[in-house]
Formats: sequence, structure tokens, C-alpha cells
Amino acid sequence: MDTEHGSGFVPATGDGPMAPAPDGKRPASVRTAFEGMLQIRRLANTGHADPQGVPAPWERHRPIRAVAIALESSGLAPSAVDGSGLRTATGYRLGRGESPGGVRVEWLGPPGSGAAHAEEAELARCATVLRELGWTVLLYRGTRRRRFLEVEPPAGARGPNDG
Repeated sequence: MDTEHGSGFVPATGDGPMAPAPDGKRPASVRTAFEGMLQIRRLANTGHADPQGVPAPWERHRPIRAVAIALESSGLAPSAVDGSGLRTATGYRLGRGESPGGVRVEWLGPPGSGAAHAEEAELARCATVLRELGWTVLLYRGTRRRRFLEVEPPAGARGPNDG
């Protein structure tokens, strides 16, 4: 899991440990990160008709981080792994997508968790959240007929303020 140079908020990608017991701080941090991302959109996408409706350059340069913030802020649960890499929780898992700047979203869980049976509905929930935020989302079937999403910025997303 990327710590962005060891400091600050670390979004849940589904490859980290289980979140610590709820102490009220994590939801507030997630909410602050999401609100900050929307503020970046408002400031960076001034040339767009709906500045909040498309990913900002910051998101397109850190797509896994941006998608993780979006999913976690919507209340979707990330998967988790223990120290040996074994899945301990069912939820979304993010990784690099097939195309540059893309993100792969899978629904994974520990053996016997039923994640494979829930993936269609849960990935549909993920897709809805991401489409509402302006991402292009495509559903695929991979190995063993497991579904996954490929998430990309919309075509022509480069705005007038991109550098």
C-alpha cells in the first residue's frame, strides 16, 4: 500500500490490513479526503461545464488513490489481507488497469466468503459510484469467469487547465 511518502491519509485499496477498530477518526479522514478531492475538481476544472463531474488532473495522475477515496467515501468496504498476504475481509481491491491511467476493481474475499457470488452486485455498486464522479467504467470477465471493472478517465478528459 502506498503511503504517499509515509505521511498523511492512506486510502484503502483492499491490499492492506484490516482497518483498526472504529474510533471515529477513519470516517472523518475519509470524508475530509473526499471533500478535498471535490474541491480540487472545482478549482482545477474551471473550463468544464460541470467541474465536479470529471476527474481533475490530480486524480488522473493518481487514479488508484482517487478511486480508493471515491469508493471508501461511498461506504463500500475494502478487502484486506493479513501479514502473510491471505485475504481476511471481503470488499473491493484496486490495482493497475490494463490501459495507462486505468484502475482494475475486483471484489475479493477470503476462501468461503461468498465474494464470487456477491461480485456482480457489489461491482455494480462500485460502477455507479465511479460513473457519478465522471469515470468511464467497463465490466469484464477474467479468469475463472470472475468479473472485474476497468476504470479510466473519460475520453478527452484533459481539460484546458492540464499541464
